[in-house]
Amino acid sequence: MISKSDMAKLLDRRQPGFALEREFYTDPDVFRADLEHIWYREWIFAGHLCELPKTGSYITLQIGEYPIMIVRDAKGTIRAMHNTCRHRGSKICKDAKGTSAKLVCPYHQWTYDLDGKLIFARQMGDNFDKTGYALAPVACEVVEGTIFICLAEHPSDFGRVRDQFAPYVLPHNLMDAKVAYENTIIEKGNWKLVWENNRECYHCAVNHPELCKSFPEAPTSLGVADGAIDDEVRDLWSRCETAGLKAEFQIDPSGQFRATRVPLINGATSYTMDGLPAVSRVITDTRNVDNIGALLFYHYPSSFNHYLADYFVTFRITPISATETAVTTKWLVHKDAVEGVDYDKDRLTHVWIETNDQDRQIVEGNAAGVLSPAYRPGPYSEVHEGGVLQFVEWYASFIRPRLDGGSRAPILSVA
Repeated sequence: MISKSDMAKLLDRRQPGFALEREFYTDPDVFRADLEHIWYREWIFAGHLCELPKTGSYITLQIGEYPIMIVRDAKGTIRAMHNTCRHRGSKICKDAKGTSAKLVCPYHQWTYDLDGKLIFARQMGDNFDKTGYALAPVACEVVEGTIFICLAEHPSDFGRVRDQFAPYVLPHNLMDAKVAYENTIIEKGNWKLVWENNRECYHCAVNHPELCKSFPEAPTSLGVADGAIDDEVRDLWSRCETAGLKAEFQIDPSGQFRATRVPLINGATSYTMDGLPAVSRVITDTRNVDNIGALLFYHYPSSFNHYLADYFVTFRITPISATETAVTTKWLVHKDAVEGVDYDKDRLTHVWIETNDQDRQIVEGNAAGVLSPAYRPGPYSEVHEGGVLQFVEWYASFIRPRLDGGSRAPILSVA
């Protein structure tokens, strides 16, 4: 059994520039501490406004032990609530998404309005007061068509995320988007291994032939090279910023979220095998800039996203166990784009379906090796793995004071 005190000692002795100890990737007690001190306290990317198109539309997700539902109520307000009936706790919405005029528990038919108020409880007696049994709310914020939730009783200020995210994503018009396709894969590895793999392209050339036709692997293109930036990146930033498109690398002082626009390689304008657009009906207001590249937005612990001129691909990471993580990918296009006319689904999704499966295999191989008692933390590459180091520093800086009952401590980011 690993106690919080044990975790604190392991973090305190961590060698700078090196990976975490084995327990942080494998131990169920550490996983429970991650849930308690990170996942149950921080803002989590939940989904997209376009997934809730009308009154009664809902989506569901699972964060650790908490089943959550997000609903559009009769006034159009987006509400997040615990998906747990106030009678005996049964899940109310069992499907991943749907539409319902009321929220009805399938067990004993307790019925709630879309704002969470209990409106019907059969045969509970004359003295039963329905007003005391509304569904428990979850903090919810919507910014530019994107939904975030926070399970904390007293959530941190969402304003910093909103202030950075909104200007970057505004021209991409997510309010006019729809989900063309989505899938969820289970990676048999700890959620931190999923993030560490994501935060470097040291592995890309050998493992991602489809992605590397368009996506730059050089750290100097991605903002993870300790301040060094390619001339092509600076040129893209200059052209975009002059036209009113936010582009320059920006990271919050806490290291928790960051945004930047990167140029695609080989003349590509989209993540496709030939580099040409996947969707003929462009959704982004490019401000007449020729080839705006890809806007990358990362938000720990739950999401990384790529916004192109023709479509968007968003990723939601959710932890399942110490050694399992769900990765949900959604491809968004213009709401009026017609499959088979404006885009071909297979062409739209091919690059990232292949890349996701390749990353799954990488993470699972990494996880299998870390499970060995012979594993010892190794050094990160100073050239290629600045982003991984930044993620690990963020994790350590957020969870370490909380293990002692304190709050988070901002860090100076290297990427």
